[in-house]
Amino acid sequence: MIQIYKKIDGKLTEIDKVEPGCWINVSPPLDQEALESLSQQLDIPLDFFMDSIDVDEQSRFDREDGVDLIVLNAPIRNKDESEHEAHYITVPIGIISIKGIIITISAYESPIIDFFLKRPIRGFDPTNHQDFLLRIFEKTIYYFLIYLKRINHQRNQYQKELYNSSRNTELAKMMNLQKSLVYFATTLRDNEQLMVKIRRTDFIHIKEDEEASDFLEDIIIDNRQAREMADIYTNILNGTMDAFASIISNNLNNVMKRLTSVTIVLMVPTLVASFYGMNVALPFAGNSYAYLITMGIAVILSVGVVFIFRRNRLF
Repeated sequence: MIQIYKKIDGKLTEIDKVEPGCWINVSPPLDQEALESLSQQLDIPLDFFMDSIDVDEQSRFDREDGVDLIVLNAPIRNKDESEHEAHYITVPIGIISIKGIIITISAYESPIIDFFLKRPIRGFDPTNHQDFLLRIFEKTIYYFLIYLKRINHQRNQYQKELYNSSRNTELAKMMNLQKSLVYFATTLRDNEQLMVKIRRTDFIHIKEDEEASDFLEDIIIDNRQAREMADIYTNILNGTMDAFASIISNNLNNVMKRLTSVTIVLMVPTLVASFYGMNVALPFAGNSYAYLITMGIAVILSVGVVFIFRRNRLF
């Protein structure tokens, strides 16, 4: 789906055709023919569009025949809610700048792009490509931080459930969070390298703009903080998973120990009954209270075994 926007009378308004100063947003569902048509209309290499919707594309920038491309990986919530998938993943957003027109394209619905479409932002102007790009960088880090806090909150919840667990369900949930943190840590590292290269090469031409340069520097610092946070959460989660894997194993051992103790206690009456079931001469065989005496012996022996187990903390 291709949508075209332009700021008219201070408001972002959707228009019908491409005009100078407009913002073109390409979002799912994607149409290959529409992308090819847009590529030919604006004289943009088709590879720029295809690279931007490749889920495995790394953060990078490129320039070809006066067309600038920046691919930035951003976080989204994974719509695949299966128990074997990460809760959050990262996907590329392509930002293409050409002849006063800026294009954003992604193969997934992105909360970052939706933020600009659904919420009025003071001073936002799509004709100022440098500012638009920096704002996208800023919102990308903003959502990384939000999702990192959610992941840490979920980790705390799962951790409480794991204390008394003898199953692997909660541990599997923790593994899904671990996958998300791996995505985040790797992507934040790539994004930081991208921003540093943009600053060093002055790819977006902000070297002479002190305010924009300082803004980019602040974004790089925030991205570094988010990366360090992701690394810290990853280390905490790894340690937690190792510890609770041992706890689950210990809980299972305790269950097996109790079941074994109960089995031994129940074996004593069975053993006594087996002795008195033999067709041989037995004590109390002629006594009218033989049954009660036999049961008493079984109970006394069972209680004795329970006492021994309790004393040795085996029960």
